[in-house]
Amino acid sequence: MRSARSLLAATSVLALAAALTACTATPTSNNGTQSAPKVEGTVTVFAAASLKETFTELGKRFEAAYPGTKVTFNFGGSSALAQSIVSGAPVDVFAAASPATMKTVTDAKLIVETPRTFARNTLEIAVPKGNPKHIAGLKDLGGVKTALCAKEVPCGAAAVTALKAAGVEVTPATYEQDVKGALTKVELGEVDASLVYRTDVKADAAKVDGVEFPESAQAVNDYPVAPLAKAPNTNGAAAFLGYLNSMDASRVLTEAGFQVP
Repeated sequence: MRSARSLLAATSVLALAAALTACTATPTSNNGTQSAPKVEGTVTVFAAASLKETFTELGKRFEAAYPGTKVTFNFGGSSALAQSIVSGAPVDVFAAASPATMKTVTDAKLIVETPRTFARNTLEIAVPKGNPKHIAGLKDLGGVKTALCAKEVPCGAAAVTALKAAGVEVTPATYEQDVKGALTKVELGEVDASLVYRTDVKADAAKVDGVEFPESAQAVNDYPVAPLAKAPNTNGAAAFLGYLNSMDASRVLTEAGFQVP
């Protein structure tokens, strides 16, 4: 009788342990493997204008890797995008062209994790095809019509740093709110040169040429990315950030002219 009671008690303990384990276990799929969070729906990404061509390609690849998703981009000057996020725009991921513009969002406590630098970029002088003004470096910009990015946006801040390093003063014909605006001025023949990112020159190689200059090494821009605390699609944000860290994404960024950490 004692043996029967002992066996019954042991069986009860095992049953209770099994029940507790079932309550706390991670959900699994039918084949017994751990289930991953489902990724679907729209992923909204705010990204610096200089990322337009690259992120558009990455968005297509992401959608192919995650059927049922749609990546929606808003490209523009990083400072304007940051202000829009602070004002309440519904965003899943923010990719900025400088830590300073990302700081606007982190200071507002709208980021859920430490931003990660996923790419770096440097400046070039964009000139019309054939370089008709024979511009060879920053010192030549003082005598030609030049477009610069506004000082509050990353490409403008980088231009200020590079010009200061070269000891060159430039009175621009126009200040543009993002790098694409500065590049367009060269395309249209409205200016003789503009200071833009080397990736933008490469993407627009059919319309403009690029002139490298040594001071660009002193004005390298880090590109941070982070998910938003109030992201409408948290699973999509996490998946996009994970993909951005993949070898496939690194190849696309490198081919576009970015430096990948």
